[in-house]
Amino acid sequence: MHAAAADHLASVRQRMLQALIRRRAASWLLPLLPAAALAAAILAGAFGPAGSASAARDGRTLSLTIPLALAAVALLWAAADFALWRRRIEEQLPAWLNDAVPELEDSSALLAAAPATPLGALQRNRLLARIDSALDEERLHSIARIKARFNAIPLALAAVAAAAAWAYAAAHSPQRIAPQGGSEATKAAIAKSGISLHAVPPAYTGAPSSEGAPRDLQVPQHSKLRWCAHGADAAIELSDGHTLQAAAGACAEMLASDSVFWRSRKDPAQRYTIRVTPDQAPQVAITAPNESVTVLKPDAQSAQISVSVSDDYAIAKATLHMTLARGSGENIRFTDKESPLPASSDPRKRSWSRQWMLKELGMEPGDELYFFVRASDNAPEPHIAQSPTYTLRLPGLQGEALESTALPSMVKPENLRSQRQIIIDTEQLVADMPRIGAAELRARSEKIAGDQAKLRLRYGQFLGEESSLFGDEEHSEGDGHEHGGAGAGGPTHGPGGFGTGDIAAQFGHAHDQEGNATIFDPATKEVLRRALAAMWDAEKQLRAIAPKPALPPEYKALGAIKELQQAERVYLHRTAFVPPAIKEEKRMSGDMAGAASYRRAQGAANEFVPADLRELVRVLGGDGALPALWSKPAREAVARIADEEQRLAAQAAVQDVADGCQPCRAQLRAWLRATVTQPAVLLQARPQAQTRFGQVLQGKEAP
Repeated sequence: MHAAAADHLASVRQRMLQALIRRRAASWLLPLLPAAALAAAILAGAFGPAGSASAARDGRTLSLTIPLALAAVALLWAAADFALWRRRIEEQLPAWLNDAVPELEDSSALLAAAPATPLGALQRNRLLARIDSALDEERLHSIARIKARFNAIPLALAAVAAAAAWAYAAAHSPQRIAPQGGSEATKAAIAKSGISLHAVPPAYTGAPSSEGAPRDLQVPQHSKLRWCAHGADAAIELSDGHTLQAAAGACAEMLASDSVFWRSRKDPAQRYTIRVTPDQAPQVAITAPNESVTVLKPDAQSAQISVSVSDDYAIAKATLHMTLARGSGENIRFTDKESPLPASSDPRKRSWSRQWMLKELGMEPGDELYFFVRASDNAPEPHIAQSPTYTLRLPGLQGEALESTALPSMVKPENLRSQRQIIIDTEQLVADMPRIGAAELRARSEKIAGDQAKLRLRYGQFLGEESSLFGDEEHSEGDGHEHGGAGAGGPTHGPGGFGTGDIAAQFGHAHDQEGNATIFDPATKEVLRRALAAMWDAEKQLRAIAPKPALPPEYKALGAIKELQQAERVYLHRTAFVPPAIKEEKRMSGDMAGAASYRRAQGAANEFVPADLRELVRVLGGDGALPALWSKPAREAVARIADEEQRLAAQAAVQDVADGCQPCRAQLRAWLRATVTQPAVLLQARPQAQTRFGQVLQGKEAP
């Protein structure tokens, strides 16, 4: 019987394997489609003739090796996946049958091993009698659908690999490659013009060099341009007024710093433009956190910092600078730390993200972490970029020591209870309410309300508040303030009947004018107003013998006070002035040789329009002869035009007028007039002697 059972189980395994093969066939065959499509494109010649000489030299076209390699990888994965599923069937088939076929009564394992008991043998015989009807093809296909799902990952990877190969080949196909200097058309153009143009970008850019016939170019900044003369001498005229001479068989060179156009003296009607792409500074961005000041939760254990740095050529260095601030008031300590950002596969980008543990950063409750990113590129003179400073703030413990002050100038007397103590007293009163009488409840509630009122008045004085809703906090007589009564609004007379009539305004102070009572910034005033409003609400509830509704505004006031505490700490980058070293040999010697005067020489007013430029603009309005050496001031004027297109157009107008174009004079005159800007206002001080007689005459000194 055991042999029969084993034969039945082997048959089930074989049928299960066939069902899984049909189920996984799509996952195995579909990854071959991208390789087949790429091979078809290569055979169709989509990327140029595979056997061309240029393709063989450059190695830029695709051969059938790449799609065949992709197909081999797909088949290898299919074979590995088949072996994996075959092993799973050998090991897990009894468990699959128990889960999917209730008729087997969780006894499928009896089909693989001989039972040791008569009861097991009886159960195995029952399974053999019903196994054919229970495990039909539909049931096995259902198990295969559940266990083996379609896997799209190999198909996606194959499609990405084929697309990358296709994009590379399309970008470097012979149709996209610029004609080299050795082509017949290029040789004919060089022979016609007698000039060949070579451009060698700086090595750090990684851009390829180019050579060929005269043409328009776009090159990186500081590229080396070389004009070589063939057959005869050549003169290259640049739009900035310079002329380069190249003897036959020799070359003339120039470093490209600004966009210019040039022409050969042999063919002055043809101009070629060389546009210069400046090297940009790195772009630095902090993507997480997304706010400049982030307040962490009191129980936070980590913080996310994500940085993105990009450059047009390459990033040489990128560092994360962190400063940890600890303490309050005048006892604040700063600790600096610098962490380099790791390089990526693309030298032009660095994307870095890390979940920092607060313990790793050294942060404790009440600390603040200031951080920014500084990056530099790979230019010979690196461009340095720096991000804004971001702040991570970890709230401190809710203790009495942390709320002793809200601002450096807000020191509370010892007889004032803090907002935290008021909250503790209120919570205790709410807990004792069921056990105390009405008289004690009123007394304790009013006592807490009085403490809240005193604290409110202490903070309120920084907004100019000196009044209260309750009579026990009004000003008393003799406190130096006028509050109505006889003479409150009338004139004040002194001995002899004279007086100003406004002594209160002269020697007193105005009430309820916050501008006269505080010099805090608007943000601090707004937080103070919020705290005072919450204290008012809490006090009113306590006066009404309702301590429980007073707790929410009390907590709101405490939160505003905590916000004021955090405003004490301000972080600024160090920009202090470092004075020069004192020469000890000249100190206290009285020797003034070489000492600069502390008085500045008064500047003279600059000329609004230079005389030579004014004369040139006047002459260009007519048909007369132009002044001698007129092109020099004209080129200097148009060189100040910021827009590149406009500057090139103005330089072309200068060159056209120099060639004798009469209609071009009006265009050049308009460009020159556009370069004249309004000069800055120069204030001139007028010297004036201050004598004692003049001061007495002006009433500034008594005679």
